[in-house]
Amino acid sequence: MKAEPGSPRNSLLLDFTLIFLLTAALIWPLFKAKYTDKWASIEATFIADARFLKEHWPHPQWQPLWYGGTRFDYIYPPALRYGTAALAKFYPMTEARAYHLYTAFFYCLGIAGVYLFVRLTCGSRGASWLAAAAAALLSPSFLFLPAFRGDAWLRHPTRLGALVRYGEGPHMTAFALLPIALVASYLAIRQRRPLMTAAAALSCALLVSNNFYGATALAICFPILVWSLWITHLDRGIWLRALVIPPLAYGLTAWWLVPSYFRVTMHNMSLVSSPGNTWSIWVALTVMAVYTFATVRWARGRPGAFYIVFVAGFALFFTLNVLGNDYFGFRVIGEPLRMVPELDLALILLAGVLLGQLWNRGSSLSRAAAVAIVLISFATAAPYARRAWKIIVPDPHWEDRIEYRLTQWMATNLPGVRTMATGSVRFWYNAWYDLPQIGGGSEQGTLNQVAGVAYLHIANDPGVESSVHWMQAFGLDAIIVHDEKSREIYHDYVNPRKFANVLPVVFDNHQGDIIYRVPRRYPDLARVVETARVGSLPAMGPVADLNTLRTYAEALEKGPESRAVATWKGLNHMRIEADITDGQSLVVQVAYDPYWFARSIGNSSMFTIRKDALGQMLIELPPGRHEIELFFATPPENMVGGVVTVLTALIVIVLAGLGWRR
Repeated sequence: MKAEPGSPRNSLLLDFTLIFLLTAALIWPLFKAKYTDKWASIEATFIADARFLKEHWPHPQWQPLWYGGTRFDYIYPPALRYGTAALAKFYPMTEARAYHLYTAFFYCLGIAGVYLFVRLTCGSRGASWLAAAAAALLSPSFLFLPAFRGDAWLRHPTRLGALVRYGEGPHMTAFALLPIALVASYLAIRQRRPLMTAAAALSCALLVSNNFYGATALAICFPILVWSLWITHLDRGIWLRALVIPPLAYGLTAWWLVPSYFRVTMHNMSLVSSPGNTWSIWVALTVMAVYTFATVRWARGRPGAFYIVFVAGFALFFTLNVLGNDYFGFRVIGEPLRMVPELDLALILLAGVLLGQLWNRGSSLSRAAAVAIVLISFATAAPYARRAWKIIVPDPHWEDRIEYRLTQWMATNLPGVRTMATGSVRFWYNAWYDLPQIGGGSEQGTLNQVAGVAYLHIANDPGVESSVHWMQAFGLDAIIVHDEKSREIYHDYVNPRKFANVLPVVFDNHQGDIIYRVPRRYPDLARVVETARVGSLPAMGPVADLNTLRTYAEALEKGPESRAVATWKGLNHMRIEADITDGQSLVVQVAYDPYWFARSIGNSSMFTIRKDALGQMLIELPPGRHEIELFFATPPENMVGGVVTVLTALIVIVLAGLGWRR
């Protein structure tokens, strides 16, 4: 049906577009920025990841640059990395510009999405505008979190600070999609609407494919949404329509969100967050029971109460999660304080409900109070609104930064050399070049956690001998060290001078940045070793065993007089030539994965690969001269997931077609 001029549909589209454009005006410098002055930001990780993807399009299986190697899929959910890489590749621009353009677009979409959610669930155009304006300008959490208030120059909203200052582009993009995913789900669940079911599945899948903190917010909000609809409408069909959306959303992500992805991510949570505690789970269950009981008593069979029930639940559970963590140490999983922007949105929606109740009383006094509260609240945003463009500061002189100069020097003089880089140089180390390092930018994607143990030990332990053993064990040929004079930002080394007069210097800018050569017998990432000497070592755990480390390093560097020549033939292929005698094996200094295979080039014989004591590959070979091809094969779970995604996409297309015809 064609919308008539002045119809609600036209006004909704007009308002949505206008809010998007007004938000874009607030953050306009971000749309144009290549590099900003936020060199300490983690956005470097996502820029580097997108550059790697662009250079190795369309889908690298293996990422050899970080943590001694890991699966490319494990690094991060795919949406932002593909969106940024595609912009940089097909509409030529720098990866940094593409990243900022991608995140700025979704930031604006998120503010307009708040309007869309409130308008279609609450029905009030004025309340929708008010909620969107508050989401763009205010952070109610500042009332309760003084540390965040003090960290927000000009009182800019936390969602902008998280994006611009701390580089949380994936999280803020997923957060921007949250109200859109919820409103699509609301429309799909309230009545049978195939088009909205398809839209809900697609938006939920896109949200999860950007970031897991956003996915966590969705996992909290979606059940609240379903419960709020059911308890107020008492329609059994609500449960059936709701149960369709999660399988469809997962099906669209099944090509990358495979079981091993969950396993590796959960295993690595200890690297990026503190563990949860049991009492928090019991408190959460108690709060859930109280919320359920209260809503049954008050809202059962009252369709008009849906919005209040949902907003109350949204605010309740995010207040518990975020403020409970800050005040009392509440924690179930992850880092709750990363979700302050979600708390802001919940409090904004709750404040809107309370203001609406105050306004609807109808008295002059209550309406004057509502207007006063709104004016006072938005007055606090005046410093930000007047100087919004000051928040985003482009850096036109990025080529003078130490992060760029050092990586350029390494790419020119030591290309392909695995290196120890720290701090902001580590973050930006792969933003311009394919340079292997023992660290990386996404710890949750680490396949071999022992590489992280090595990194921390080298940076923090004052001992030189053990640090050299770590570097030899993981095939590092160079180490970049920054002292207090360096323009590098973090200065991670506890004792930056420990390698002075011990390791040979290959670069010194006399400004606090030195590159040392690491003594290694051969430059290759493979060693012929005595099988008994390496195979008998216990597996290294999260606590370093320096005796095991020493034995392992000496087995590699003081083993048989036989060089194993290792050459990368691509991201997923390595060729090794070596002479093996009785009692010898081959160690390959690449993280072990069960889908690495070793095959003889001469007769296609397959050889067994085992995980060694430090999480790298140990290949058992018969005596003789060997030419071996190592190759990483697509895991079956990803192939099955790809088929599931294709079939799910077809179902979503059919649903969309049926809904469109209606």
